[in-house]
Order: sequence, then C-alpha cells, then structure tokens
Amino acid sequence: MKKKVICVIMGGGRGTRLFPLTKSRCKPAVPLAGKYRLVDIPISNCLASGFNQIYVLSQFKTASLHKHIQSTYKFDYFSKGVVDILAAEQTDTSESWYQGTADAVRQNLDHFDSRDDDLVIILSGDQLYHMDLAKVVDHHYAQRADVTIAAKAMPKCEVTALGVMRVEEDFGILEFVEKPKDPKVIDSLVIGGKLLDQVCGSKTTEYCLASMGIYVFSVKVLREALSNNFTDFGKEVIPSLLGKKRMVSYIFSGYWEDIGTVKAFFDTNLMLTDDEPAFDFYGEQTVFTRPRYLPSSRVVSCKIDRALIADGCILKHAVFNRCVIGVRAHVNDNTILRNVVMMGADEYETDAEKQRCREIGIPLIGIGRNCLIENAIIDKNARIGNNVRLSPDGKKDDYMNGDVYVRDGILVVTKNAIIRDNTVI
Repeated sequence: MKKKVICVIMGGGRGTRLFPLTKSRCKPAVPLAGKYRLVDIPISNCLASGFNQIYVLSQFKTASLHKHIQSTYKFDYFSKGVVDILAAEQTDTSESWYQGTADAVRQNLDHFDSRDDDLVIILSGDQLYHMDLAKVVDHHYAQRADVTIAAKAMPKCEVTALGVMRVEEDFGILEFVEKPKDPKVIDSLVIGGKLLDQVCGSKTTEYCLASMGIYVFSVKVLREALSNNFTDFGKEVIPSLLGKKRMVSYIFSGYWEDIGTVKAFFDTNLMLTDDEPAFDFYGEQTVFTRPRYLPSSRVVSCKIDRALIADGCILKHAVFNRCVIGVRAHVNDNTILRNVVMMGADEYETDAEKQRCREIGIPLIGIGRNCLIENAIIDKNARIGNNVRLSPDGKKDDYMNGDVYVRDGILVVTKNAIIRDNTVI
C-alpha cells in the first residue's frame, strides 16, 4: 500500500508573544498581509506539495480559526483531503490541556488513522515561507532517516531563541541544543568546513544551523519517541533521540521568518510592501485563503507610497506611506497613515447600523477624518474617530490605555476597539 503523509500544524499555546493580537483569537487565526491568516501559510505549503491530510492542533480561542478553515478548505469526496482542527479534549485517561508540542501530538496520534511506515510532518503555525515539503520527504527517504529536521543557516547572534544543531557533511545530526544562551556553546555550533561553503557561500559572517520547527517522523518512530512524559519536541524529544535514531537535517536556503512576536509580525507585514519583497505572494506557489467575493477597492484622490491594499476597501483623500490595508478597510479625508498594518473589517456596516452608531455617539468602523497614525497595528473592526493622533513614541512596552497597547515598540489598537474623536496617544 502507498505510504501516507500526514501533516500536523502546531497551533501554539496562549500566544503571549503576539498579545494583544491574540486577545480574542488563537495565534494561527491572526490576519496576515491584508487578506490571509497565519495558518494559511503552512496549509498552502502542504497542499502545494501534494499533501492533503492536514491537522491543526490548537486549544485556545479557536472559534475564528474554525470558521476560517471550514469556509476555506473544502475538498470533494473523491480527493479524501481534509484540513481538520483537533482541539484539546478530556478523555478517560487525561483531563489536561496540551502540555506542549510533543504532548499535543501524543494526545492525537490515534486520530491520524496511520500505519507504522506512514510519515508525519510536524509544522509550526506562525512562520512565513514557501517550501516544497515533498523534497523534504524525498530527502528523508534518500538518507534512510528516522527523523528529519528542516534547518536554516542563521547568523550566530540570532539563534538564542531557536534550536541549534551540529551537523556532519552527510547531514547527520551530532548535537542539538534548544535555545542556547552560553556564548561558548554557540561558538561550538558555528558551521565550518565544506558545510559552510554548501549552505552559506560566505565566510564574512559566522552561521549556525537552526531548526525551523519542521520535523519528519515515521509513525513508528514517532510513537516510540512519545512513549514517555516528554512535553516538548525541541527541549526533550529531539535531544533524547540523539545517538539512538538516524537523525538528519534538510537544509533550506529560501526566505523563512518566525513571526511569533508583535515586532516580527509588524516588520514582516511592512516588508511585503518593498519593491522586491523577500517573500513573494505573486509567484508560482499559491497561498490559499478564504474566498470572500468582495468588490474592488475604491481609492479616491489618495497619495500612496508602498502599500498593499486588499479587496473591498474605501479609501478617500488620504495618505498611505508603507502600509498594509486589510479587507473592507475604510479610511476618510485628510488622514495620514505611516508604517501601519490595518486589518480591516469582518463585515460592512449597514445603513441602520451606521445610524445607530451616530445616535449613541461612537465612530463607524474604520478611521475617521484628519487622523495621524504612525508605527501601529490596527486590528479588525476598530472604530477610530476624527482628529485622532496615535503613535508609540515615548511609550514603554507595558503601556496600556483602554483598547490601545504598546508592545515591542509598536502601538496596537485591539479588535473591536473604540477610539473616540480627538483622542491623542
């Protein structure tokens, strides 16, 4: 029988590093690039690679994730394809939440309908990259591996938050250290010799091979690796297999970014407005998302310098400088946005809803007139009135004022926020 490839996407924990964007949703459901969700990236990589048995493991605030996946990824009966969400559940043997990445997979092994010689690809739900996962599987078989870990060469100064490995020239993994902090340990993991020439082509910067959080296991090996109380792949499972199983690296040379923090999320979105962005939504590989069937955006007498503008927007007499404008966004006269990620709205307001807002004295969804907003993320359905000034300048990272937070030097207006006329922050 043909071996099956099962893709498992880790939905993450509470998403504290992305708070307040995760205040009302789980991390994979956070909007990206105006019209997508974070989870669309790994799912699209799986589908483009020919793999359509996909499971998303999540447990916190999953309602919007469920809605997005159910309305986006629909397969005909004959394809046998599935994109399913497996949330933590109480059983006869356990009443606990997922305790970590390894525990989440362990609790769901029986749901995958797999045989010992099938493969499981474990992926992260908060990264931006294009990868042909079929090539990773081919490499796994060619190397006769028990476990394959996708790796990327990273400057040694950037690896303290990643798993770092020492690799032989035949790709075999000799050592794996999760989030090393000791400079001596990091120095011992710096790439050298022929491997440096192969993966970097440059000797002006010292590099280490960092785990991308993408693992390939045979089902049999995965069951053995999880027949314990380990809760995390990077900290426990992978180090425990060194010297016991054939573990190899698959070295990836393309663009890859972990966007699990507010700053990384902000910077990555604005990078997409560059003349030649490092990640390309316009290339051969399609990134799938929910079909909305929205009208074209209407732009009236606006000055725009580097922007992504999604469908269904109404932008009038405004200035946009390095901005990502999400679906159904509404921006009014004489407003200036500089370095802004605006996520837009879930629905258009009806005339009756607009009249009701005027009667009770709250702004309509969108941004009003004569506003200046800089270095900010504006979450969905935010209502920002007229003559508003918003900027993180001079604010500490623990700043909070109603529906406005400052995180990583970025001002964040939360989902469904109400910012009244003449507010200055």
